[in-house]
Amino acid sequence: MLNVLTVDVEEHFHASEVQTGLGPRYWRLLPSRVERQTQQILDLFSNHGVTGTFFCLGWVAEYHPRLIREIASAGHEIACHGYAHRLVYELTPEQFRQDTLRACHAIEDACGVAPRAYRAASYSITARSFWALEILAQLGFTHDSSIYPIQHDRYGIPGFGRHAQLVTTPSGPITEVPIATVKLSGNRIAPVGGGGYMRLLPYRYTAAGIRRINELESQPACIYFHPWEIDPDLPRIASGWISRLRTYGGLSTMEGKLERLLKEFQFSSISAVHPASAVEHARPQTTPQQAHAWQSSFAS
Repeated sequence: MLNVLTVDVEEHFHASEVQTGLGPRYWRLLPSRVERQTQQILDLFSNHGVTGTFFCLGWVAEYHPRLIREIASAGHEIACHGYAHRLVYELTPEQFRQDTLRACHAIEDACGVAPRAYRAASYSITARSFWALEILAQLGFTHDSSIYPIQHDRYGIPGFGRHAQLVTTPSGPITEVPIATVKLSGNRIAPVGGGGYMRLLPYRYTAAGIRRINELESQPACIYFHPWEIDPDLPRIASGWISRLRTYGGLSTMEGKLERLLKEFQFSSISAVHPASAVEHARPQTTPQQAHAWQSSFAS
């Protein structure tokens, strides 16, 4: 079964866990590593004949346009990760619109491709920022992959559908592709989608989760990671111990885990695995009424 493989193209200093100590005005002063890291990923994907979706940060596209062109030239899907890695629920709707437009313009200027899939920084489309999906639909996006249907201190919409589905908004539909999770006993949901969960936990945890989704649920899994996660020599930025663990734990094992993942499973891009028209006819729809219920629950 084809699964979804995604890469969030950003610098190591863009990660939300370390931004509290190092804001955007310092970014140009820090050593850039994203080009070398991403080229390593492109080579890895090429060796395994894999294509994926690359959610590119607008800031990276603006300062490293050649890198975005190389990703597109390699046949991968170009998507949008916002401009400055700002959490959506900390923005007003107009700020979110402008951040997204700025990112799209930078990406299109770099490679000539207008992105049609979006992923929020740190999965920050939550119950209180669900309005962002309508803005994405207004801007012409067909896919979003910003919702993690788990409980987390920074992100997540517990109870949201675990598989790709059509979300209806007043401005039109958009296909939501949540990050992979598995259902355990009762109503417990465990994340298996990659990133820190792949770095910090044994490889068999991720592999077993994907197999369970593929074989028991007959569904594709959506996996993600960042270029900086395969770089064990990553410069460390001062932060609290939890942030250090989440950001730097398991860096030395990540590339080997990815190599095994590409050998044992099949992957492609979001739009290849989940064509919008196919999702519309095959998946349940999330309605504005359900979204309002989530928002009301969060507010209470």
